[in-house]
Amino acid sequence: ILYILEESQTVFVGLTVSYSQRFSYPTFQQCKLIKWTKDFRWPGVEGHDIDQLLQTAINQQCKVRTVAGSVLSKMFPYYGTNCSYVEEIHRIAGLEDMQGCMSVNTEWGAFGNAGELDHLVTEFDLLMDKQTMDQGKYRFEKLISGYYLCETTRIIMATLAERGELFNGVLTPSLLTKGNVEKHSFILEKSVEKVGIAKTKNFLSRLGLVASNQDCFNVQQICQAVFIRSANLAAAGLAGILTHIRTAEGLSELNISVAVNGELYRSHAQYDTILQQTLKPLAPECNTTFVPVEGSNVLGAAKMVAAAMRLRKQREVVAEVLAPLRLSVTELEKLRNLMRREMEKGLSKETNSTASLRMLPTYVCNLPDGTERGNFLALDLGGTNFRVLLVQVRSKEDGGVRMKSEVYTIPPDIAQSNATELFDHIVSCIMDFYHKHNILGTSLPLGFTFSFPCSQIGLDKGILLRWTKGFSAANCVGEDVVKLLRDAIDRHEHIDLEVVALVNDTVGTMMACAYVDQKCEVGLIVGTGTNACYMEEMRNVGTVEGDEGRMCINMEWGAFGDDGCISHYITPYDEKVNSESINPNQQRYEKLISGMYLGEIVRYIMLELASRKVLFKGQQPPTLKTKDVFPTKYLTNVEDSPGHHYVCNILEELGMPVSTEDGLVVKEVCHTVTSRAARMCAAGVAAVVEKIRENKRMTKLDVTVVSFAFLQDTVTILAPNCNVKFLLSEDGSGKGAALIAAVACQNKMPA
Repeated sequence: ILYILEESQTVFVGLTVSYSQRFSYPTFQQCKLIKWTKDFRWPGVEGHDIDQLLQTAINQQCKVRTVAGSVLSKMFPYYGTNCSYVEEIHRIAGLEDMQGCMSVNTEWGAFGNAGELDHLVTEFDLLMDKQTMDQGKYRFEKLISGYYLCETTRIIMATLAERGELFNGVLTPSLLTKGNVEKHSFILEKSVEKVGIAKTKNFLSRLGLVASNQDCFNVQQICQAVFIRSANLAAAGLAGILTHIRTAEGLSELNISVAVNGELYRSHAQYDTILQQTLKPLAPECNTTFVPVEGSNVLGAAKMVAAAMRLRKQREVVAEVLAPLRLSVTELEKLRNLMRREMEKGLSKETNSTASLRMLPTYVCNLPDGTERGNFLALDLGGTNFRVLLVQVRSKEDGGVRMKSEVYTIPPDIAQSNATELFDHIVSCIMDFYHKHNILGTSLPLGFTFSFPCSQIGLDKGILLRWTKGFSAANCVGEDVVKLLRDAIDRHEHIDLEVVALVNDTVGTMMACAYVDQKCEVGLIVGTGTNACYMEEMRNVGTVEGDEGRMCINMEWGAFGDDGCISHYITPYDEKVNSESINPNQQRYEKLISGMYLGEIVRYIMLELASRKVLFKGQQPPTLKTKDVFPTKYLTNVEDSPGHHYVCNILEELGMPVSTEDGLVVKEVCHTVTSRAARMCAAGVAAVVEKIRENKRMTKLDVTVVSFAFLQDTVTILAPNCNVKFLLSEDGSGKGAALIAAVACQNKMPA
């Protein structure tokens, strides 16, 4: 029987298999028969794709296309038993790299093939099994499904009659004939419902048996025992699957619906009662609602086809929307080469002014060597929160580097005020730190980590080029930020500080890790914003006098592409984020990969998918139209959380109507956006390490990159001649600023 759904001139056909045979599914539109069961043996089918066999036959008659071959009953078809459930794809062997969910056909009828159920098998089950064509196989099915229950009942009656314990020892040909009890399977239900002796006697008379009242009662007890065992075993199997779902999802309690179908379940009302009574103590943490399937499995097949076509269209739209964010290796190689070109322009005195990469000298010319000693103060200003640190540099025997720190906030009104208010606020926080740690009256060298674009003209002199990350304090751009800090210190009494080094956070991060790994020559920040630095040969730095030694270059790579050279990589969603930022058309590279912007990119993509009726049933929830409602921290948590449940919870908390499909799509969007960010960042790292390798004229370079992001795989592809080790840095920039101050105090760096 085919349920036909018409679409244009093509008819899509859903195929259901009523005898619940054993299949494997290489793809959604392939269904290979593994083995016949229930004594069916049609030659030339085992090992073949039945969907294709059907398609071939149909092609001879009409224009019809099959979509899928499947067994749609969740549990208990009369002629067999099976159970399917929805599993997270990443937990399915061989599909770990895929996203989403997939229905898994457990084929639980074969449970027991390895002898797991031998302790439950009775002599009657063994006699029944000998009459099947797959002896010793499909134990679970033979203990549960209606086809075998009737046969088991017949064999029990025949065996007991032969022993003289039923029907006065009389055996009839009907009782000995396979399939006769199955024709009268209503006895299974009638016995449980305690119908009268007369009806049971009438059933037995059809088998040619003369039964006493006691015989009738005994037959009822036999049927009841076989029937109840079936329901109990089915409940035990279901409890195992529900418990797996609950534990795999990390839930203390599972609320779930189970769709149930099959003649045995539908025709015998007591089956549901016994099933639920047994299931509850076996899976007490699972609140289960049974939903009987109306109609035959064929209706389910038709619905599956309809869902398949809807999901196919959905996938096409999602793929189209996300395609510009899925960068090929070729596109990443082009990006790497563009970055390298801009690096060369930024290093050259002649072209520096036109380069999107400013390649700023930092006057940090030496890495720490481990001999630095003393107490230092570090100020780490990189965003709306900043830290004050007391860093004690000791020998390894005395504990190495020890730090005490406090975190302070710069309110938006201060960040957008003026130079005096901003730097007075910073110094007042330093005063608070002095009080908390009882160091008033102590003179300490200060390393100042300042994570905004500056043109340094000395180790302790830096001109602010522009504000980023939401800052816009007046009278700062074009000024020496070290002088602004010194002036604020002079306006306060009882504080004695010597600012000896101005440090970019990326440089500080690199220096902190270089203290423990001498191969660390690259610093990378991927946080609210993004930047990179590296050790460059002085002979290549055309903007600074001198050819000897090396100097750390602050790339300020967040501005890469401000001249339009990466416009090919910018999507309409990136343009919307850019236009609504406080610095339109600036920091274009940063806006593709850093934390301040990724959540907004995801929000705009969700709005697009909703407008194209892929998300939220085609509605655009008002909450989703609110700027920054989906912060980047959600993306990180989504990436770290298996499955789709976390993202569904987030969307529900934001007041968005969400389905499982919505959760899966949003998870894919988050993964695509973060993957693009990581891969584009990796292209930049590849350009940097290749530059270092060529500077050193080495065929193979071992180098360490200190970072907050894991980029190994893509860097390996884009920089195959560089063995790059990534270190994750904690408290790096503040610690690094103190170490730079320590090196400066030992006169190992020009001040």
